[in-house]
Amino acid sequence: MLLTSLRLAIHALNRHKLRTALTMLGLIFGVGAVVTMVALGHGAEQTVGEDVRAAGTTLIHVNAGNYTRGGEESNIATGLGAATTLTPADAEAIGHLTGVRRVAAGVKLRAWMTNGAGRFYGQILGTDVPFPQMHAWTFPRRHRFFTGAEVASRARVAVLGRTVAERLFGRATAIGQSLAIRDRSFTIVGVTNTSDEDQVETAFVPYTALQDLLDISYLHTVAVEAAQAGEATRVAADVAALLRGRHRPHIDAAMERLRAAGLTGNMMPRNGTGGALVPDDFTVKTQAAEALTKGLYTSVAAFILANMPKLDAVNLEEMTGTLERAGATMTALLAGTAAISLIIGGIGIMNVMLVSVTERTREIGIRRAAGARRRDVLVQFLVEAITISLAGGTIGIVCGIAASVALTRLLEWPTSVSVAAVLLAFAIAAAVGVFFGFYPARRASRLDPIDALRYE
Repeated sequence: MLLTSLRLAIHALNRHKLRTALTMLGLIFGVGAVVTMVALGHGAEQTVGEDVRAAGTTLIHVNAGNYTRGGEESNIATGLGAATTLTPADAEAIGHLTGVRRVAAGVKLRAWMTNGAGRFYGQILGTDVPFPQMHAWTFPRRHRFFTGAEVASRARVAVLGRTVAERLFGRATAIGQSLAIRDRSFTIVGVTNTSDEDQVETAFVPYTALQDLLDISYLHTVAVEAAQAGEATRVAADVAALLRGRHRPHIDAAMERLRAAGLTGNMMPRNGTGGALVPDDFTVKTQAAEALTKGLYTSVAAFILANMPKLDAVNLEEMTGTLERAGATMTALLAGTAAISLIIGGIGIMNVMLVSVTERTREIGIRRAAGARRRDVLVQFLVEAITISLAGGTIGIVCGIAASVALTRLLEWPTSVSVAAVLLAFAIAAAVGVFFGFYPARRASRLDPIDALRYE
């Protein structure tokens, strides 16, 4: 029965192609608006999340070596100074910890960067592929970051901050050109749009290539991104515990050298039993902690760091509230736009179906006289209304996806079309057909067969 009703519906709609197309316009615009708005909402939510992460609330910095000036006065274990024990294997191990999203090994160098007559003295940071995502970077067209294959092959490629690119190349494009660092040539593959004051004056290269340049196998830093902002301090503590276990032989050997030199008694703070506290050969700090304690006395900084878990909880609560409010506003806007568009489309369907019932009154009378039941007539016209809705909804989904892609490419607005949004739009189109098609279908099914046969 449903297949027969579907064939009759398609035949009836084909008899009035223009009217059917005009009827579907309301659904096309409504469903297209729903898909586009959902895509914009998801894209905006992802962008806000990336901006929150870019603010440093999830970033943790691990640095080789450990020296805190005045640490002994605040009972902070310190004194091992520089160290060469932080390795790529440590970075890989950190990446397996619970709550860690991304890890980027790092090597640092301050040196002259030259390109012909252009010269710039600044920071060269050797890093890994996840670094741009950790800082929510964007790149202009044709610009990119280096790849995992380039890091593995120790390729000499570079990505420049805006200031470095302007000083070395002026207004000329930097892509494809080269710069020299300590007589080694690096090919430029991108210029980042970051606005960070330090990063705009930095050149970024694969950490493996910078290791080759410095003839070292260890790391200077490891950048860690926590999965959630409220867990940054907890993840930092886990990272410290992991490295403490991995570096225990190096730490014990360093302490033995200090004991042999008679330095532990003067340099090391004491624990509760009177013994010397054992320092690490690394430091671990969240970026939020570094920002809050920058320039402060060690004792004041230690007090602030002791209360960092509470600060993390406040940050997480505030960010969650902000995202929830933004999501509620976007949902309300989406609901209002969708409701207006779909109601207009539904009214159009109801109007056309009422006209169709009037035009086909004799047809209904003949079907009833031939033995069709009221339910059969109801299903026939209801299927016809749903067919119009689903056809319009399908076209609207395609138009919504196309509009989302166009907004991203032309206006660089972030959009994200999800499968759930497409299925929701399709379900809404079907629901509109049922809701606005039921009354005309019910009216057709309740026609008296004798009156319908006499209708001219």
